[in-house]
Amino acid sequence: MNTKLYVGGLSYDTTDESFKAGFSEAGNVTSANVIVDRMSGRSKGFGFVEFSTEEEAGKAIEMFDGKDFEGRTIKVSEARPMKQFDDRQ
Repeated sequence: MNTKLYVGGLSYDTTDESFKAGFSEAGNVTSANVIVDRMSGRSKGFGFVEFSTEEEAGKAIEMFDGKDFEGRTIKVSEARPMKQFDDRQ
């Protein structure tokens, strides 16, 4: 298992700080980032959280997947590698 998790369905009011604080219940959070739109600066409603161990990441999935977080039901899963875009046709 990866230590980096994808979290979808976040409230648009969730900040990096509240995201990290909430998920720290599952273990040592090494990073927590809410993804924001570059133009508007508004949250896109998802983010990534990384734990120091795979066990903590697994615990976070168990604790938070399908549960309420800041007023929204969130989806938590293992993050997949970012796709590399190939602009050659």
